[in-house]
Parts: sequence; structure tokens; C-alpha cells
Amino acid sequence: MFNYNYERFLEEIRGLDCTVLRNEPMKKHTTIKIGGNADVFLNIKTEAALIEVLRILNTERIPSYILGNGSNTLVSDSGIRGVVIKLDGDFKKINYTMRQQISCGAGANITRFCLYACDHSLSGFEFLYGIPGTIGGAIYMNAGAYGGEIKDIIISCTHITKSGQKATLPKGDLCFSYRKSFYTSTDNIITRATFKFIEGEKKIIKKTMEDLMQKRKSNQPLNFPNAGSVFKRPVENFAGALIEKAGLKGKTIGGAMVSDKHCGFIVNKNNASCKDVLDLMDLIKEEVYSKTGIMLESEIKILGEH
Repeated sequence: MFNYNYERFLEEIRGLDCTVLRNEPMKKHTTIKIGGNADVFLNIKTEAALIEVLRILNTERIPSYILGNGSNTLVSDSGIRGVVIKLDGDFKKINYTMRQQISCGAGANITRFCLYACDHSLSGFEFLYGIPGTIGGAIYMNAGAYGGEIKDIIISCTHITKSGQKATLPKGDLCFSYRKSFYTSTDNIITRATFKFIEGEKKIIKKTMEDLMQKRKSNQPLNFPNAGSVFKRPVENFAGALIEKAGLKGKTIGGAMVSDKHCGFIVNKNNASCKDVLDLMDLIKEEVYSKTGIMLESEIKILGEH
């Protein structure tokens, strides 16, 4: 039984740079449009406010969860007990700091980050264009596409621990690998990062971005709410191809469906529940394993009780 003292917590954070929502439906904050209510949802706008909120949460022993764009996230139908934190305000700022370098807040939208780099005639980021997430989320899971990964352009990353300590790590300490980073095994909150690019011609950069976006539109089910690629890529295989080979293209459970455009995606076709998606994921794993001997591993983050 959860018995957190939210009233005392909310009283203590009064006056800080954040906005508070109570019993907030998480389906409004995930790209797959699924999820029960979070007890408390905070939009935090400054580093000082974040540090103080974390200190109070620690003292009150209230659990907290960081949310980016909700693009790689599935929230339980029963919602989230605790506090969900979304980085806003200063955390969305992007600055051209010196030649070929950009400093970017973790809450900044990836597409906005890409357009900013393009406006400054900087290249090397194009593979990110169109990924529906935040910079913090991209670093957390070493996001990548079309032969590039976030590790290819990052210089350093700043985070704040749950106890409110701030630290900056160079690229060498970020332990990047396929869909993993130093942060996937910690509860530290990424706040800002610095990236290095190469100079290029704006017209060529823009054309590359447009070509990659067109590729996404033709290959991915962007017409339905989804959480991106559901499973990690197996060694020397593709999850989508294995799922299709197992005869699961278009397979539905409740309102959730294996996309008939790209089998690596599960779409919310008809008011799907979290349970629908999880049951479909389990079925996919079983069928693919029984037919190929390959056990698929989930790529999406699941929050809340399930």
C-alpha cells in the first residue's frame, strides 16, 4: 500500500520553478497514447528547482521517474505511484558555444536540435532527424538510425543524481553500446550535453535530412500512435523481419496491433491498453523464439505497476 505524503511535498516545493499536475493521465505524455494516471506530474524549469525537488523527494522517500518525450515508453494501465518529472524551461535551451560545438538541454526536442545545427551549417547529426524524442532520452539509450548513434557526436554529458549532486562526464566515461549508456544502469538525471559537429553546406545538410525523413515516412507506421521500435536488434538479424517471418504481421490483441507497415512496431490501433501491448509483446517473443530460437529483448521502457 502506497502512502506518500504528497500534500507536505507539494507545500515544500511551492515557489520553485515548476508546474504541478495531480492525477495526470500519462496517455497524454506518451507517443503510444497509453497509460493510467501519475499521482504527481512536475514540469521543472531550472536546474536549481530540480536539485531542490530531488532533495525533498529524497527526504520524503517519494519515488520519482524522469520522462522525456514519452516516445520509447509504455506506462501501466494503473498509472504511476510517485512523481513524474519532465524537464522544461532552461532544459530546452540550445546554444552554439564555440566553433563546431553545441550545448543542448536534455529536455530539447531532437528535431529542434537538428534544425538548430542545420541553421548553423553543422553536419554529423542528420541520422537523428525525425526521431520523436528528447536529447536526454537519446543519450540515455544511445539512440541511433541509418548508421549513426548519439555516441558519434557527443563530447560530454552533465547529470544530477537523485541526491542532488551534479557531475559532468566526458564521452569516454559514458559507456555507450547498442541502446545502452552509463545512464541505463543508474537513476541519474541527464540535464545537458555538449556535441561536436563538422562544418557543412546548409543546402546539402537539409537535403540529407529531408531524404531521411522521407525514408522514415515510407518505412514506419507514423499514422498510428506507437512507441518506436519495440525490440532491440538481435545480432545479425532484424526484429521486424523475424516477427514478419513468424507470421505475426497485422496480429492484434485488443486494440494493439503488430504494424503491417513495419513489424518492429506495435501500434495503438483502437484504444489499446498497456496490457494489450504487453500481451502482444509476450506472444511475439514466444512465436519468434519457437520458430527461430532467437529470444527478442524489449527496447521500450515500462513504467508503473504491471
